[in-house]
Amino acid sequence: MAGRKKSTARVSAVAKLEAELASLKTQLEKARSSQEAGAKKEADKAGKEADKAAKKAQAAAAKVKAARAKKKSAAQQKQVKAAVAAAATAKKAAVAAKATAAVAKAKLAAIVAENKLATKVAKAVAKEEAAITKKLAAAEKKAAAAAAKKAAAAAKKKAAADKKKAAAAAKKAAAAAKKKAAADKKKAAAAAKKKAAAEKKKAAAAKKKAAAAAKKKAAAEKKKAAAAKKKATAAAKKATAKAKAKTKATAKKKPGRPAKKAAKKTAAKKPGRPAKKAAAKKAAAKKTAAKKAPARRGRPPKAKS
Repeated sequence: MAGRKKSTARVSAVAKLEAELASLKTQLEKARSSQEAGAKKEADKAGKEADKAAKKAQAAAAKVKAARAKKKSAAQQKQVKAAVAAAATAKKAAVAAKATAAVAKAKLAAIVAENKLATKVAKAVAKEEAAITKKLAAAEKKAAAAAAKKAAAAAKKKAAADKKKAAAAAKKAAAAAKKKAAADKKKAAAAAKKKAAAEKKKAAAAKKKAAAAAKKKAAAEKKKAAAAKKKATAAAKKATAKAKAKTKATAKKKPGRPAKKAAKKTAAKKPGRPAKKAAAKKAAAKKTAAKKAPARRGRPPKAKS
């Protein structure tokens, strides 16, 4: 771009110089034409003056001739002398006018010859100028072409560099995206693992809590069963004592075997399991149910997000 501007500036300078030179040529031609016209006018005037003086001299000579042809009196002699003097003056003026006309003509001829030479030189100069201008224009065109070629090469190089830079940036961005995706995947896996561990821990805690609750409930049931057994034992003991007393009383009144043995036999043959054994079985069943309730098979349930 800079080369093109420089080239344009140089061409403009050449064009300006040519315009100035053309203006000077026009002015010179105008001045020469004016000078030639002036010299011609002056030569024509001098020629006319010479012709006029020659006519006057001729008239004076004729007058002298006429005066001499007459009688030679004193007055006539005087007239002849005056006519001769006038003729001499007229002749002298005619010679001077002729000489002036000759000088004017010579000057005109010199100006015409000089103008012809100047025109010839101007044509040669114009031809040389045209050749120089053509040469300069060719040089400028060559320089402009070289500058354009250089600019195109620079643009191509820049485009290639930009393409390479863009490819590198794209590659870097892809690598960064891949790295980020891997990091996100790893983070998600870690979060899932942590969540699974938390769920497992929570399930274990729930299991432990359920087991503790079941154990506590079983203990309470056992305690209750023990209390019931104790109460049943106490009731049985009381009933036995009452039966014994009754048997004793009956034994005193009736003959035969003592009521004590009969009461013992009746107590032994009482239908159903004893209360102690039934309470123990019930507590064991509840304990087994409590142990089995919180236990779960397979994978722990997925936590809600």
